[in-house]
Amino acid sequence: MKKDVSEILRNLLTEALLEIAEERGKTLEEEPIVEIERPRREDHGDWATNVALQWAKFLGEKPRILAEDIVRRLEHSEYLKEIKVAGPGFINFVLSDKWISDLLSNVIEKQEDFGRVDVGKGRKVQVEFVSANPTGPLHVGHGRGAAVGDICANILSYAGWEVEREYYINDAGLQMELLGKSVQARYFEICGKPELVTFPEDGYKGAYIYEIADKIREAEGERFLDADPEKSLPFFKDYAMSDILEGIKEDLSRFGVVFDVWFSEKSLYEGEAVERTIATLKENGYAYDADGAIWFRSTAFSDDKDRVLVRSNGVPTYFMSDVVYHKNKYDRGFDLVIDVWGADHHGYIPRMKAAVQALGRKPEDLEVLLIQFVNLLRGGEQVAMSTRSGEFVTLREVIEEVGVDATRYFFAMRRSDSHLDFDLDLAKSTSTENPVYYVQYAHARINSIFREAESRGAPLSRDPSEVDVTLLKEPEETALIRQIASFPDEVKKAAEEFAPHRITFFAYELAGAFHSFYNAHRVLGVNEDLEAARLCLTKATKVVLAKALDLLGITAPERM
Repeated sequence: MKKDVSEILRNLLTEALLEIAEERGKTLEEEPIVEIERPRREDHGDWATNVALQWAKFLGEKPRILAEDIVRRLEHSEYLKEIKVAGPGFINFVLSDKWISDLLSNVIEKQEDFGRVDVGKGRKVQVEFVSANPTGPLHVGHGRGAAVGDICANILSYAGWEVEREYYINDAGLQMELLGKSVQARYFEICGKPELVTFPEDGYKGAYIYEIADKIREAEGERFLDADPEKSLPFFKDYAMSDILEGIKEDLSRFGVVFDVWFSEKSLYEGEAVERTIATLKENGYAYDADGAIWFRSTAFSDDKDRVLVRSNGVPTYFMSDVVYHKNKYDRGFDLVIDVWGADHHGYIPRMKAAVQALGRKPEDLEVLLIQFVNLLRGGEQVAMSTRSGEFVTLREVIEEVGVDATRYFFAMRRSDSHLDFDLDLAKSTSTENPVYYVQYAHARINSIFREAESRGAPLSRDPSEVDVTLLKEPEETALIRQIASFPDEVKKAAEEFAPHRITFFAYELAGAFHSFYNAHRVLGVNEDLEAARLCLTKATKVVLAKALDLLGITAPERM
């Protein structure tokens, strides 16, 4: 398979730098990192690099002089029509017709593999996300975390990582006890004996608690009325957790999110994992005994005070659980661990990174993606989502109202750590104002072109190398070509930055470039050679747009 032009350019620049370094007696310990990017202004060319500014000091040369030396070594490449040095040493490239032909051939030959990069180099990464306590149904905040985590995993897999998705079930601790007591109290209330079990002051008050209690009454009758509430509590707790967890799995499956592992918090305490983790921390000098408790020496990592791992009563803290869990992750062989957390956990990141270092790992072996709050809007007004009464807008409700595709797209179309206004009316609309409709409509429009071409007997399977791509000269055509060419770089950046929103931006811009092209120029019914070239361009657009939607977990409809 042919290489992408960005890869070709990087190789050319790398070879030039290595030649210059050798001529000047400089030794590079490893191959230089070469960055190229799309210029903001079209009159600056197709690609640009600041490599001369980055390497001038090491090579003992002024940046502009070094840039001119690099340009001389690249002038005869068949992929470059023009190379210019700009400003203090930037290099701008204008690509040749050969590049356009190879690009379209590459896309059509590779199909869904066009854009695949090797950032991960086969390393193992675990993406742990959602991980909502099984004490109630998923709400919209969980939904945004689900979309971001799942799309991030898709991108990383496409970028050369071996990915595993994991859901951490918080099935231990006081929250589960409180859930059990809440359901138990509602059961006794439904059975007409509310005086036998008092509803806990800070219990779970949602309508779903009544629903679970009613399911128990239907299945078990009133047999618990004569039993000791303390002895029946474990049944209520286990039943409620199982019922809620089953609902969470159904919602996530419907949302297109499937986990490889469902990890139980309780399993951390079934063996000697806690003891082994404490032993490791002590061996590394980061845990000690004091005042009857076991402490983590977090002040060694610039924390304002050391933190308790195991209380004086022998009960591990939540922090201890997290340290044990992350040790378990690394013991399973993951090179990188990504946690997707709510934004309210921002202050917890340094402590968790410190724990990772104390376990003998690098801080960058843990990456935390923060999920900011979602505001739901309807009719221009914010939808109330107070949880004080136990009522909130669930992920299921949003999916039922606007559909899976729109929900996933809207959740991912902003940086995950920025607030998101989710306009329900816009998400449901069948207009180009709706970004997901706008993107999907581009794919459907392409398919309608091919159906029409087939009905006219137009040749759809011509090899791009046999097509005269020099005919693609209109501004809308070249803009679309540039957008297609940038896909591998966008995948690379999205993988390196753990930034799913980059793919939503890319899909929107690609759709926009195609709509502009389509609205300005006829694809069918023009000169035969021009028709062939435009069909080739349209086919390449379809391949890339479909793959971008696939990474987002969104369907690519053939008709709308």
